[in-house]
Amino acid sequence: MKIGKVTVPRTAICTSDEHTIVVRGRDLSKELIGKVSFVEHFFLLLNGRMPSTGEMAVLNATLVAIAEHGLVPSVQAARMTFAAAPDAMQGAVAAGILGCGSVVLGSSETAGRMYAEIDAQVQAGKHVADAALAVMQAWRAAGRSIPGYGHPLHKERDERVGALFDVARAAGTDLRFVAIAEAAESLLPEVLKKDLRLNVSGAIPAVLLGAGFPVQALKGVPILARTAGLIAHMVEEIQQPIGFALSYQATRDMVYDGEVPAGFGSPP
Repeated sequence: MKIGKVTVPRTAICTSDEHTIVVRGRDLSKELIGKVSFVEHFFLLLNGRMPSTGEMAVLNATLVAIAEHGLVPSVQAARMTFAAAPDAMQGAVAAGILGCGSVVLGSSETAGRMYAEIDAQVQAGKHVADAALAVMQAWRAAGRSIPGYGHPLHKERDERVGALFDVARAAGTDLRFVAIAEAAESLLPEVLKKDLRLNVSGAIPAVLLGAGFPVQALKGVPILARTAGLIAHMVEEIQQPIGFALSYQATRDMVYDGEVPAGFGSPP
């Protein structure tokens, strides 16, 4: 992010006085609390307007789709952190969220940026398949991975992909990014010499970008969704602790392959 020349901090998100808290131009207590859902509020905070019914349905579906994914590395990190510091749930949740990178949780943003590049060429008059091929070949030539495709478990299409696309179709939101995602999927054997299928990280930006969601905020969806899952894991960790068990299993299965001093391991 470039450092600008602005010397006066400005925000259009929130302000308050002695009597009123204002969020995006609305009275929080009178217009929002008890009147809108959290998903609507999240959309309002990001975009400065309330979502349509379709936009809300799509955003809600993506949050549900990505909230929980089992004992993935970010969850294990959070549970082991909580085992070591049970007085700081916020630290444990933060430990899990810090794992939101290009491999886990962050790939939705990268896929969305690729789709946006393809869409820019489509809007300039290029056929969607030609645009998808050109962008993916350029990414590969630059040494970049093609995000949003392939899954270690779901070799066919991840079932969440179809579910999210169905929500978007029923919601009546713009499906042009869904068409882009599917065009890219069909071209992967040519680009990568592999027949990889869409995964949930590719489906999320495909439906969100067509539902008025800004590409710059795409990583926020898995962060927000996974926070809910991490809190559930923290509560379960209180009730049924496994953090130290996870640590023990890592120690038990570890193989040391470094050097040792002379006599190491011999009886004293």
